Amino acid sequence: MHLVLHHYWRSSSSWRVRWALAHKGLAWDGVAVDLLAGAQRAEAYVAERSPAGLVPCLVVDGRPLTESVAIVELLEELAPTPSLYPHEPFARARVRQLVELVNAGTQPIQNLSVLRHVSSLVQGVDADVQRAWARHFIERGLAAVERDLGLVAREGLGGRFAVGDALTAADLYLVPQLYNARRFGVDLASFPRLLAAEAAALDTDAARASHPDRFAP
Repeated sequence: MHLVLHHYWRSSSSWRVRWALAHKGLAWDGVAVDLLAGAQRAEAYVAERSPAGLVPCLVVDGRPLTESVAIVELLEELAPTPSLYPHEPFARARVRQLVELVNAGTQPIQNLSVLRHVSSLVQGVDADVQRAWARHFIERGLAAVERDLGLVAREGLGGRFAVGDALTAADLYLVPQLYNARRFGVDLASFPRLLAAEAAALDTDAARASHPDRFAP
């Protein structure tokens, strides 16, 4: 199986996929896509790799696949062990719920394209206003995840990581969002469950191998 990942070093969505690949011990070739330069909108990239003009795009034996949730679930099926989803159905559903709280309810509202669009709509919006916008939606999302981890604990599904005592897809979504939160100056002191899960997740070889700092230009 030949894997080629088109990614941007600081993209949280890209980090999720790099982390999944590392966790499963899968070798891959990387192609850097410079989001700040607009490389993701290049005609050839949109036509051949990502219809939405986004990263990441994982090319599997010549077949491109986008959207990190779809990519991580494909990797789970192609390389089932070590798994990123619990076997027990409700625990598995909780992992998917946490994934969506970040993937659908938090990260898209504070990404680069949204911040730029906000600036284009409202005259006088500067970098400080963009950061305030991002902080608001990140804090709102992380508060929901913190409450959800409390529910996970009350159900007896808690552990060292977000769900249980093994790394799951929930950690792959939570940790990059916390990385973004720090970039935007979010105070994380009120999210002790998230910080505990983050510490456990980052203390893994796969986290170190996939971390944005390793891929910075």
